[in-house]
Amino acid sequence: MREWVSLNGRLMPAERAQVSVFDSGLMQGIGLFETMRAYGGRVFRLERHLDRLIQSARRLGWAVAPDADELRDNVDQVVSATEHEDARVRLTVTTGSLRAGQDEPPKLTIIASAAPGGRYPDECYRKGVTVLFSPYRQGTHDPTTGHKTTSYFARLASLREAHAHGAFEALWFTYDGHLAEGAISSVFLARDGVLRTPPLDTPVLPGITRATVIELAGELGIEVREEALSGDDLLAADEVMLTNSLMEIVPVVRVGRQAIAQEKPGEIAGKLLVAYGERIDAECAG
Repeated sequence: MREWVSLNGRLMPAERAQVSVFDSGLMQGIGLFETMRAYGGRVFRLERHLDRLIQSARRLGWAVAPDADELRDNVDQVVSATEHEDARVRLTVTTGSLRAGQDEPPKLTIIASAAPGGRYPDECYRKGVTVLFSPYRQGTHDPTTGHKTTSYFARLASLREAHAHGAFEALWFTYDGHLAEGAISSVFLARDGVLRTPPLDTPVLPGITRATVIELAGELGIEVREEALSGDDLLAADEVMLTNSLMEIVPVVRVGRQAIAQEKPGEIAGKLLVAYGERIDAECAG
C-alpha cells in the first residue's frame, strides 16, 4: 500500500516528497516530531500531540511557533489519503530553510506522513518483552531533554544496542541514578497494587500515552505515584510496562536475563490495556 506525505499542505506520494538541502532540520537538527496512531481513520488524541509540539517549539525559543490548524490540516490530509483505516502517522516540523532572505519571513517546514499499520506483534503483549539498562544518561543540562526533537541519534543508538543483544528497549537513567524513560517509551512499574512512574521533572518526555495511562488507572481505582525510582525499584517490581502511541502498553518481563516477578505479563498491565482499547474505541469510533 502506498505511503502518503503532506509537505506544507501539498499531498503527494512519499517517493515524490523533497525538502531543501538547506533545511534547518537537515543542516542543524532543529526540528520536532510526533508519532501517532490513527484508528478507524482518526488520530487518537491528536490535539494533545499538537499541543505538546507547539509548547516545545515555544519553550525551545523558535522564532515562529507552529499553528495548530495548519498542523492539523497536514495530518488530516495524509490520514484521509491512506488506504488503511489503521495507520502509523508522523508529523515533523522544522524551522525551515537557512537560506530565507532578510526580507522574507521565516517559514516552517511541515511534513506529515501516514503508512498502514503500526502496532507491535501480538507476542509482545502475550509474552512480554526484555529490556536493558542503557549506559547513556540524561539530565537537566540538555535543553532538548523532555522534548521530542529530531536530534534523535543518541536514543536510536541505545535502541540499536539493545536490539543487538536481543532486547526490545533500552532504559535510560539520570546522572544521579534515577530511572527516567525508555529510548522511545515511558516506563511504569507496579508494586503492591500501586502504579509508579518517574515524574516529569526527572526530566522525561510528557508522553501522551503516559498521561492516558495515568488517567485510566485513576478511573480503575489504581493508585498512581509519580516519584523518583531506581534500577533496584524496577527489578523488585511486581510488574513493569512501557508505553508510547504505537506500542500502547507493552509488559516487560525481563531486564537482561533477570526476570521481573513471575516473568509474565501482570494483571494491572492487562487491565490497563483493555481500558486503553476501550478509550480508543470511544474517541475514534465513527
